[in-house]
Amino acid sequence: MAMSPRVRKLALTAHVTVSVGWFGAVAVFLALAVTGLTAQDALTVRSVYVTMGVTGWYVIVPLCFASLATGVVSSLGTTWGLLRYYWVTVKLAITVLATGALLLHMPPISHIASAAAAPDWTADALTGPRTQLVVQSAAALVVLLLATALSTYKPQGRTRYGQRRQLRTSPSTHPS
Repeated sequence: MAMSPRVRKLALTAHVTVSVGWFGAVAVFLALAVTGLTAQDALTVRSVYVTMGVTGWYVIVPLCFASLATGVVSSLGTTWGLLRYYWVTVKLAITVLATGALLLHMPPISHIASAAAAPDWTADALTGPRTQLVVQSAAALVVLLLATALSTYKPQGRTRYGQRRQLRTSPSTHPS
């Protein structure tokens, strides 16, 4: 299923836009996590964690799913295909795993956000989980940077499926 050049560019633009948005939102999330862990002002700390809960559910999660969906659509409509090249397959695996990890980490983020909104919150509450937010969001940025690098460099190499598909679609080189 090949896309017209106009549709392909539209799909690629959508994919790049939401993927860059996802990366940027995670960078902001990391900045908030560091601020929440290091700030001395209780109001700042509380505000940061409430903001992180909202940012996670209403910005990062939708951008994550939009990146996955637009990536699949883009790959299916181009010669790269979804499973023909290792770089596309690895990028898909990274995105699927990152999506799963994000969904697993959202409940603890919601817990910290709810705790920060409670009247009895103290600036030194939940230090371990708050530290994990810094580590996990930094790791998420590295993973998203890796996916971006794969898209930029496009290392060569077809998967077995891609090799078989190429053999089936290429003109025969054997005389009849």
